Amino acid sequence: MERVSRQDIPKGMFENLMIIENYINDSPIELLLLELIRLRVAQINNCTYCVNMHRKELKDVGEIDQRIASLNEWREVNHFSEKEKSVLNFTEKLTKISSEQIDDDLIESLFNYFNKSEICYLTLAVSQINTWTRLMKTFNFPS
Repeated sequence: MERVSRQDIPKGMFENLMIIENYINDSPIELLLLELIRLRVAQINNCTYCVNMHRKELKDVGEIDQRIASLNEWREVNHFSEKEKSVLNFTEKLTKISSEQIDDDLIESLFNYFNKSEICYLTLAVSQINTWTRLMKTFNFPS
């Protein structure tokens, strides 16, 4: 059952979140990588609405089914580059921040592939999808 309908959401809430979303999408971070982040966060947070949306978004940007299907097991498969693994590790740690550490080694692994500005964008991207998943889980939008 939907707890909060789209009509109940305060005017400007989603529109302002979309401004941030567009800012992230216009960043130097490739869209495919952003969608991997978004799907992985949706999986961790068990947000069916977001999982379904970001699976479709990944397909739209050319991702293959095998990688989408194995994203939950990214550590155990060879379908992801070292750069993607570094980002996925960061994504998981930041999403589980209450129980996971954001230590220097984690950030150093990102510096192998990204500059400080790009790491800021990655951090915002992970934070943003966590905001969306929490809203969708609270509102219980149908998937």
